[in-house]
Amino acid sequence: MRLLDRHPRLAALVLGALAACGYAPLDLWPLTLLCFAAWLALVHRAPGVRAALSRGWLFGWAHLSVANNWIARAFTLQDAMPHWLGYPAVGLLCLYLAIYPMMAAGLAWRWGKRHAAGERPGPGFVLMAGAAWVLTEALRGWALTGYPWPPLASLWVPIRGVAQLAAWVGTYALSGLTVVLAGALLLLAERRWRAAAVGLPLVLLLALVPPRVPQAPMPDAAPRVRAVQPDLPEEERPGPDYAEHNLQALERLSGRPGAAPRLIVWPEGALRYLIEDGYPADYYWRQESPARVRARLARLLGPRDLLLTGGTGVQFTRQGEIETVTNSIFAVDARGALRGRYDKAHLVPWGEYLPWRPLLSKLGFARLVPGGYDFAPGPGPRSMALPGFGPVGMLICYEVIFSGHIVDPARRPRLIFNPSNDSWYGRWGPAQHLAMARLRAIEEGLPIVRATPTGISAIIAADGRLLGTVPPERAGAIEAVIPPAAAPTLFARLGNWLALIVGGLLGASAVAFRRWGR
Repeated sequence: MRLLDRHPRLAALVLGALAACGYAPLDLWPLTLLCFAAWLALVHRAPGVRAALSRGWLFGWAHLSVANNWIARAFTLQDAMPHWLGYPAVGLLCLYLAIYPMMAAGLAWRWGKRHAAGERPGPGFVLMAGAAWVLTEALRGWALTGYPWPPLASLWVPIRGVAQLAAWVGTYALSGLTVVLAGALLLLAERRWRAAAVGLPLVLLLALVPPRVPQAPMPDAAPRVRAVQPDLPEEERPGPDYAEHNLQALERLSGRPGAAPRLIVWPEGALRYLIEDGYPADYYWRQESPARVRARLARLLGPRDLLLTGGTGVQFTRQGEIETVTNSIFAVDARGALRGRYDKAHLVPWGEYLPWRPLLSKLGFARLVPGGYDFAPGPGPRSMALPGFGPVGMLICYEVIFSGHIVDPARRPRLIFNPSNDSWYGRWGPAQHLAMARLRAIEEGLPIVRATPTGISAIIAADGRLLGTVPPERAGAIEAVIPPAAAPTLFARLGNWLALIVGGLLGASAVAFRRWGR
């Protein structure tokens, strides 16, 4: 504690950076809990609200900068932006993201303490810290298009017993309960044995969560899903032959038709040829007509198979000029016919569009993803009806990280397809992305299938278990019987209202302890 008092700002930075080691791929979650416990002590010992806010901001800046270090890699793949700007850009982004932990610290200090002389941390402070974290992390996932990467709850994905709580309270509430658990460790360190019982609700919730009943074996003729990962290094800097090389790699890995119908899934942007009809002829890449490309795809399929592939949709004006471009998923059947299309709705700022383009383009800024056109957004989460497979939900890339916003409200799917391009994400990003997809599966009680060009492709059960993966930077495919969906979870029914309920209960309990607790 003396070290915290002597160098509180340095301590906040060090604790925040170390706390990020709890996320994938390191998964050092006990270290995260200890660092959060020490940070809560640091906030509690702040002499005033301004000091508490400062300690929250410094902790948050270091914590989120380390966790999001993978963003720097994107700058190495686009010559229009200086490569050296990667890590400074991460730090600049986190100047903003750190505002949310700062607010959590300020709320905990202002409303969780009784501000008596010599007061030690108590359950009121810990519970208010948990409530504030629920509120601010949910706000981070919504404000300015939202960026909840990574939620604190994602560190529990390797611990299935704890991760299952997401089905009952959701990610943001589980993040707040994690702060409460860290606070219980702080109270134990302060030898406040009775007060440390504030961590008991998490233990009780664990005891009440019913275990998942193992699913009965599925018949061999049941529909199967096959996720393909081509692992082409050219994905980083596509050359003139990339479109053809990529398609050939995907064809080689797509397997052969069998007795069971197959849903073959390819990554985001897998097809570099235009696949729809009606485009001006001079826009066909390498003079491959859409009909010829679809015929090649159809040769991979049995009569009951379907292919879902990422690709690009282009809309033209009457004058033949490009009007809009979309990041899309196309469904192709064994006759080479298009059975549906989904357009990505939640686009990535700086990646898929340049914010405030008229101004920033004049200042020399460009998108991190090469391309001359910004993508246009689609209508939101949709389920696509696929013959023989039922309704399949569609989410492209980081759309899967937004808790409570991944399922078509009009039609619950039987599974969710989440193609992505994680080659931009360095070493940490793909593992964190997969962890968040597993949380979404747990929350909604739905299996999720991911296909990426360079990894990590995965088939995820409805309880978050990994049924198969293709590791990073390897070519391969995984095939399995389509996992069954679970009954709609409590979170699937109530969504992020649960975050408000849990946050409100924690806050009300904190106020009660502050007024009447000892």
